[in-house]
Amino acid sequence: MTNLALAFRLARRELRGGLKGFRIFLACLTLGVAAIAAVNSVSGGVLSGLQADGRAILGGDVALRQIYAPPTDEQRAWLEQAGRLSQSVDMRAMARSADDQRSTLVELKAVDGVYPLYGSVALAPEGDLHTALANRDGRWGALVEDGLLDRLGLKTGDTLRLGEGEFAVRGVLTREPDRASNGAFSLGPRVMIGLPSLEGTGLLQPGSIVYWTAKLALPPGTDVAAWQAALTARFPDAGWRVRDFTNASPQIERFIDRMTLFLTLVGLTALLVGGVGVGNAVRSHLDSRARTIATLKCLGAPGDLVFQVYLLQILALSGLGILLGLLLGAVAPLGLGSLLDQVLPVPTRIGVYPGALALAALYGLLTALTFSLWPLGRAREVPAAAQFRDVVAPAGGRPRAVYLAAMALTVAALAGLAVATAHNKMFAAWFVGGSIATFIAFRVAAWLVVRGAAAAGRPRRPGMRLALANLHRPGNPTGAVVLSLGLGLTVLVAIALIEGNFSRRVNETIPKDAPSFFFVDIQPDQFEPLKQTLSALPGTSGFEAVPSLRGRIETVNGQPAEKALVNPEQSWVLSGDRGIPYSAKLPEHSEIVAGSWWPEDYKGKPLISIHQNVASAFGIGPGATMGINVLGRTIEATVGNVRAADFSTLAINFALVFAPGTLERAPQTWIATIRSTPQAEPEVQRSVLQRFPNVTLVRVKDALDTVGTMLGHIGTAVRVTAGITLAAGTLVLAGAVAAGHRRRVYDAVVLKVLGATRADVLKAFLLEYGLLGILTAAIAGIIGTITAWAVMTFLMRWDWTFLPSAVLTTALLSTAITLAFGFLGTWRALGQPPAPLRRNDCPRRRAPARTPAVTGVTAGIACVTNPG
Repeated sequence: MTNLALAFRLARRELRGGLKGFRIFLACLTLGVAAIAAVNSVSGGVLSGLQADGRAILGGDVALRQIYAPPTDEQRAWLEQAGRLSQSVDMRAMARSADDQRSTLVELKAVDGVYPLYGSVALAPEGDLHTALANRDGRWGALVEDGLLDRLGLKTGDTLRLGEGEFAVRGVLTREPDRASNGAFSLGPRVMIGLPSLEGTGLLQPGSIVYWTAKLALPPGTDVAAWQAALTARFPDAGWRVRDFTNASPQIERFIDRMTLFLTLVGLTALLVGGVGVGNAVRSHLDSRARTIATLKCLGAPGDLVFQVYLLQILALSGLGILLGLLLGAVAPLGLGSLLDQVLPVPTRIGVYPGALALAALYGLLTALTFSLWPLGRAREVPAAAQFRDVVAPAGGRPRAVYLAAMALTVAALAGLAVATAHNKMFAAWFVGGSIATFIAFRVAAWLVVRGAAAAGRPRRPGMRLALANLHRPGNPTGAVVLSLGLGLTVLVAIALIEGNFSRRVNETIPKDAPSFFFVDIQPDQFEPLKQTLSALPGTSGFEAVPSLRGRIETVNGQPAEKALVNPEQSWVLSGDRGIPYSAKLPEHSEIVAGSWWPEDYKGKPLISIHQNVASAFGIGPGATMGINVLGRTIEATVGNVRAADFSTLAINFALVFAPGTLERAPQTWIATIRSTPQAEPEVQRSVLQRFPNVTLVRVKDALDTVGTMLGHIGTAVRVTAGITLAAGTLVLAGAVAAGHRRRVYDAVVLKVLGATRADVLKAFLLEYGLLGILTAAIAGIIGTITAWAVMTFLMRWDWTFLPSAVLTTALLSTAITLAFGFLGTWRALGQPPAPLRRNDCPRRRAPARTPAVTGVTAGIACVTNPG
């Protein structure tokens, strides 16, 4: 019989004993694999929905979007010849009740009679879209999202005011097929009206932020890429942004990609933490088979056979854990399908995605191998005699080079897989590097704890002496507890400190300096009347305003902006149009970091001031040239200076600011802010909207509440993330306690035989786990604090404040978890009667009838210190 066949036979026989000792092994693998499989399955469903329903999501085969003005007559005629054309307008406006007592910011959409080219609009009650929007009895119709009715206290049939127009609410908009084509983020509920009714609102003012979109349904078989090339050749200077159905919702797709990356790394983190449990389970299993392994070696079994037997067992059990994880990961998205359809603005196609499951299975297999090879390789090398003594006199040492090389290969494969499958490879690479550094840090910390406990000497109190000895005794769980539980606690500490600093920043800094209202789309002839109206209201102060246009960066130093970008982390500077003011004075809360500000009476060639993030995006400074497209005209400007600005104050500030003398004659609007007392806010809203209905008013408190809600959702998601990691760490802790149960039983037997009470033994063991919990919390607190400090200081570039309460809460949590598991393990050990254990493990050491007490102590000590 060949060695491999014999290994299969021996492995199969040992597995007949069941899964005792491997439940934690299976749970750790199942949790991590299920998380990765579920995340990638959900991602696959969303992305499949984006691809399959691209035309409905985009609203056409091709969409052309531009600000301020619709396509010219020439452009429209050319587009109409190419296919079926639909036009719509998107803007933000203020919606008001008929009595002007209630108002709110809305996302307004005006559609023509052809809309939608693809997909369908759903109403409640059911009806025809264009019939609902038509002019009946002298009033145009409007469809609104349900949330608007609650905000304004309206119902179907009531009057809704938009600008200078009045509309009849004809129904609730329950589905808009192309809502996600311009992103999922919105500041208010949707209101949909007919395009012919928009003119009567008075909202279409020169310089107002209005987006015109033309969508085309091209003839079947049209080569969309060739058609776009022909469009560019025909209108090379058009200021529109063109997208086709293959890229229907890039913002949603980017969000899904980032979410998938983040949650996959969360699952991988849980899997890596669970890997510690895998290693502990393998080590515990091999320790329980020490006599079997030693016997095989004494009978002439080669080390390779021993390695093969137990590797086959590990692979079989890994396969079971991976299978369970894949089943959970495949079923979980099915239960989340309806929830995702409510949360995401795009249809999802939830199903079984073999690629996602294969990726999760590969992660699981590599993790199991990575954490199993060391104990397997060590068991292969330890001599038989040393194997018998390994419990009380560990042989130490490490596997031979071939096993270390195999471990290095699996670690490299895990890291390579994480980076290769990530859309943001740089982020994934940082995650891999951070994971390795964190593992090393906790390993070093665990070693220091063991060495410190050994160097602490022998305290006079027996309980403390026993607790310290247990921290460094052979087979101690210190390393497993510090590593596994510490990783989860580190994440919790970092999150708590980051959230605490951010909340402190928002609640303590922003309210002191922030204005109460922002006013947008103020026409030049409305500026002075608006200023006088606001200044005359009691309780208002600090009126500030700047002229503003919209533009986008087209070129940098003569290169297209997309090609000139050198820092992908700052790619937001290219995402659409940006507000661009001009100013003679340096904006408040700004500081020049390079170059110098221009004189207040500057007259000369176009100069521009850029924020330091814009400078970082393109790697430029003073003297560089930038082409800024404003109202379809590209203005070549020289960078005069680079600014640092504190946007968190919510004062008026922009990434790009022109010097005087360039934009004054261009069609423009004004942006203004004002501070007011809470009592004056309702009157500010009523006065502005009654006299200036076209002005969009944003109440800062509402915006901050929206941001706070978003941050709350993000914080919850991140805490759930930390919870998954902590759950894996808790499983590992449970495994470490379970692995030491046999030793705990023998310790309890000896102490009870020597006269210790149950309370004495329980206090000693709980003191051990209390020390371990506090030490783990201290280490996690230090590493988590450093992590949070780095994130706040270098990533967010905000001031840092240490919050002791966050670390203290984590310390209490750590101590509670370790004490809970330590108590359960110790209680079980104390419940074991001494006599059966002595008889089972030490059958030749029976106490003579004449000296039961003395001989029982001797037998107990001998059994524990030299089993077998």
